[in-house]
Amino acid sequence: MISVKRVYDPPKRDDGCRLLVDRLWPRGVKKNEARLDGWIKEAAPSDELRQWFGHEAAKWEEFRRRYFEELNHKPEAWRPITDALKREKKVTLLFGAKDSLHNNAVALKEYLTSARRDT
Repeated sequence: MISVKRVYDPPKRDDGCRLLVDRLWPRGVKKNEARLDGWIKEAAPSDELRQWFGHEAAKWEEFRRRYFEELNHKPEAWRPITDALKREKKVTLLFGAKDSLHNNAVALKEYLTSARRDT
């Protein structure tokens, strides 16, 4: 099971393996207090795609399409997440964006739970 939540939300016991999936470290979060099991920044969108998207909801569908294409070309980037899922049975993908519906963690969860991934 994969869930998604903001890195600013308090950790919970049922989060399972907590993985930050943003390319940039979130503002105001101290590394020693984040309670992360890993930072998988390679699974985040490229800087170019992230900057183009700018968290504009109107660009969401095209962002997803482009991001999925990037993920298709770099399975080594997201493989640690599927490996953690096999070990832990529960993974929480953490993100820093304010928009909880239109962000890379939501898209990444969709990608990983779809038929696109090769486990």
